[in-house]
Amino acid sequence: MNIPNLLTIFRIVATPWCGYALFKNGGSDYTWQIIAWWSFFIVGMTDIFDGRLARRTNQVTAFGAFLDPVADKLSIGTALVGITILGRLPWWVTSIIIIREVGVTVLRLSVIRHRGVIPASKGGKLKTFFQGFGTGFYILPLNPSLHTARDIFMAIAVVLTVGTGIDYVKKAFSK
Repeated sequence: MNIPNLLTIFRIVATPWCGYALFKNGGSDYTWQIIAWWSFFIVGMTDIFDGRLARRTNQVTAFGAFLDPVADKLSIGTALVGITILGRLPWWVTSIIIIREVGVTVLRLSVIRHRGVIPASKGGKLKTFFQGFGTGFYILPLNPSLHTARDIFMAIAVVLTVGTGIDYVKKAFSK
């Protein structure tokens, strides 16, 4: 166990709090929307920090390489399902993202024995960035004049999600 792995575990343990904050007082309380956004933001920033720390201090482990994307999927999935239940995001968007994330996770598990961990690509990291911030824009109580920009951001996240999913399948079945 090292600090980057502990931070990854923190992200997993903190995600239920993020979901709680999102739904507190019916999900429409301005203060709790801000608390939920900050909670998800801290979890997301911890993701960036733990990966950089692991690489910089040469503490990259197979455990961390596997668990890190699981923690990402858990926090993003919690946020997506939450904002969809609250009526802020269409189910089809959440479904595309979650189906891709679950599919890639199952694929990761099935190939890990033969290929080892397939690390996240730059496209995958960009996808995670757009998913995280795109979801965050649906958590925040934004002025309606910003909804189009928010929707475009999420559309980019969906395109990246599908594209990187296809790329991951290709990598898993190559060689």
